[in-house]
Amino acid sequence: MGVRKPLIAGNWKMYGRRAALSEIAALHAQVGHVSGAIDALICPPFPYIAAAAETARGGSVLVGAEDCSPVAEDSARTGEVSAAMLADVGARYVIVGHSERRSNHGESNDLVRRKAEAALAAGLTPIVCVGETQAEREAGRVAEIVGGQVRDSVPAGGAFVVAYEPVWAIGGNSTPTIPEIADVHRLIRETLQTKFGDKANRTRILYGGSVGPKNAAEIFSAGGVDGALVGRASLKASDFAAIILAHPAAV
Repeated sequence: MGVRKPLIAGNWKMYGRRAALSEIAALHAQVGHVSGAIDALICPPFPYIAAAAETARGGSVLVGAEDCSPVAEDSARTGEVSAAMLADVGARYVIVGHSERRSNHGESNDLVRRKAEAALAAGLTPIVCVGETQAEREAGRVAEIVGGQVRDSVPAGGAFVVAYEPVWAIGGNSTPTIPEIADVHRLIRETLQTKFGDKANRTRILYGGSVGPKNAAEIFSAGGVDGALVGRASLKASDFAAIILAHPAAV
């Protein structure tokens, strides 16, 4: 199977200003020594990606984006940003299908898949988000919802990352239990194996949803967790570094 290098990604969402990019240099100073063992990624808002990439140049921190257009070619799509544009200004990864995009903008599995495919065409690695709501979990539909999102949202070819973010845990104080996290990660891996065979064993699966310095080590202990997708705790280098250094690979 080989060893999957952990990826710990920070999703800044619609927070921060240009001055916040100094946190990237601060993060490098704190975690650069483990860059051979762990990939650290920051995904700032669109206006700051180019400056973030310049700040990160020559360091250990990777830069990505929070979304992209599903259209690969230049076209009349007012307000949209293509994956090729993101790659052109230094992005390496792009998050697609985050629950806030799925719920606030009505993004379907098909649209998320097309965004992931556009990312791959531009040389970016898509991070495909999946996850159930509280009502879906209480109704016993986790396997149906998450399995369906994985089957229908991931691209047919190329290297991608999957991030499991239970919708009810994002931005709150609740997280699934460690066995629950392990169970869903196992479900995702098995779904990928059915679709892709051995390639599934090389695909990194992250956990997201209220990850912070206090619970990161416990979350990383869950079976099948290859890293994390972190929200507001990634805005401050000290907090994000604590999460990264809590991973067993950092030792």
